Amino acid sequence: MTIERTTTDILILGSGGAGLFAALHAHRADPDLAVVVATKGLLGKCGCTRMVQGGYNVALHKGDSIERHFMDTIEGGKWLPDQELAWTLVTRAVERVRELENEVGCFFDRNPDGSLHGKAFAGQTFDRTVHKGDLTGIEIINRLMEQVWARPGIARLEEHRALALIPSRDGASLAGVLFADIRSGALRFIAAGAVLLATGGGPTMYRYHTPSGDKSMDGIAMALRLGLPLRDMEMVQFHPTGLLAGPDTRMTGTVLEEGLRGSGGHLLNGAMTRFMGDYDPDLERATRDVVSRAIYAEMRAGRTSPHGGVYIKMGHLGPERVAREFKGMVDRCRDCGFDLAGGVVEVVPTAHYFMGGLMCNPDTSTGLPGLFVAGEDASGMHGANRLGGNGVANSTVFGGIAGDVIPAWLAKNNLRRAPDEDVLHTEAARAQHPFGQKAGDLNHLREKLLDTMWDDVGVIRDAAGLDRADLALDAIEAELLATGVPDGERRFNLTWHDWLNLRSLTEVSRVIARAARWRENSRGAHFRADFPAPGDLAASRFSVARQVRGKLAITDEPVVFSHVRPGETLLKDKAAAE
Repeated sequence: MTIERTTTDILILGSGGAGLFAALHAHRADPDLAVVVATKGLLGKCGCTRMVQGGYNVALHKGDSIERHFMDTIEGGKWLPDQELAWTLVTRAVERVRELENEVGCFFDRNPDGSLHGKAFAGQTFDRTVHKGDLTGIEIINRLMEQVWARPGIARLEEHRALALIPSRDGASLAGVLFADIRSGALRFIAAGAVLLATGGGPTMYRYHTPSGDKSMDGIAMALRLGLPLRDMEMVQFHPTGLLAGPDTRMTGTVLEEGLRGSGGHLLNGAMTRFMGDYDPDLERATRDVVSRAIYAEMRAGRTSPHGGVYIKMGHLGPERVAREFKGMVDRCRDCGFDLAGGVVEVVPTAHYFMGGLMCNPDTSTGLPGLFVAGEDASGMHGANRLGGNGVANSTVFGGIAGDVIPAWLAKNNLRRAPDEDVLHTEAARAQHPFGQKAGDLNHLREKLLDTMWDDVGVIRDAAGLDRADLALDAIEAELLATGVPDGERRFNLTWHDWLNLRSLTEVSRVIARAARWRENSRGAHFRADFPAPGDLAASRFSVARQVRGKLAITDEPVVFSHVRPGETLLKDKAAAE
């Protein structure tokens, strides 16, 4: 099949908070550079940033501090975060929120005195989560989208699926990206001076999950195939309160945000008994991993709601207050037959965020020259557990950094690098593999994958389950490779893209299972029933997964405590002293 070819200076994969911020910053840094934002869906209408309900963590309020936000992030991440990345996150979030308000045009909720309102989120020692009701992500993405549309110098390549990162002929750098044009079915190679990987994570390989249906871990899968190092791949965050509306609706799994528990919501088991006191002294305001495991334990004990989960109850706070402060969720629950304001709503732990991803530096550069990464494709900022409200901060902070850094990098390295034609054509053939196979039942394979990951690589893990999952994933992949799609019309061939989604998800699922098998302790989102102790925090090591000549290897490296060590507290004047 013919591969169409074009070129650009900066190619951004993804149109969430990271990708759009990068585009705006890059265009501002050098308006003469050609910037292309490529997205799997429609710009501003797809991805996970738009789905953010909760808010944006930032140390702006009296009594709070950057150091306090940093310590919450490190302790919440169970001492596994890269401290330089975490420090960059909490310091740059302050200027990024001001930029969102004053330059991008976002409106956040305010207190009567005009200051930004900060609401309570679990796992934090201060109410620092600024927000726009419970529809913060829509506010941010809508305003970013308007800013991008207003700049003709930023080109949009919509409904283009990234298939592979293509190295240069000498293998020393990145040459560009191979795409499938969803609208035409054509394959297209875009040579680029620099590429930002910002496709988002989205662990949709679990039975219950919150991300949008277009998320299939493509960015991480592409980095894996190129042999790049992936960090913390065992760390899948489950949000404790995914809506449980029954098995026959996609609304099941969608998140009911943390502000509900932060405001005083109660979790009840099937006997209508409040149970969090049996698991943690912080009750419903414990970190997401703790609350998810508590709910899962109630489920395994059979103390469940009619659909197999538990309940969240808000009515004791006053139905009028709940309806006012959480309008979006109240409306969504009403659509599914629940009364969030005055009654109870069934919930279940749901795969929400991926702390693992491509290893990177604080300036978003990676080990491969020409490739940068931001957002959920990147790893290290959160360690074993992401605090609610740190996600959209992460995307916008590092997206903006990438947009500042890439033009400067191109000024010194703007050379067109010829692609490795063998890799390019191999990847093209790989993407078209299902057209040569006998058509089969992709939904059956998807259900197998969902069950395997939920049952054996989910909230609570053990060696037997992880070994069972490893074998199951091999069988799923083998069956997928033998399953084809009709080789007819390729325009908007959604069956083809379902196949490609499943292949990415299966490949990444294997890395999750192998990394989880490697970590023989329990940290944050990763809990091993056969190794429940956290291990020595002062000797913390993070996992590194890399594919070498088709073989997956899991190694580890020590966490560098560059700012603070376990048992210490970051001094308020540390930053000034440095």
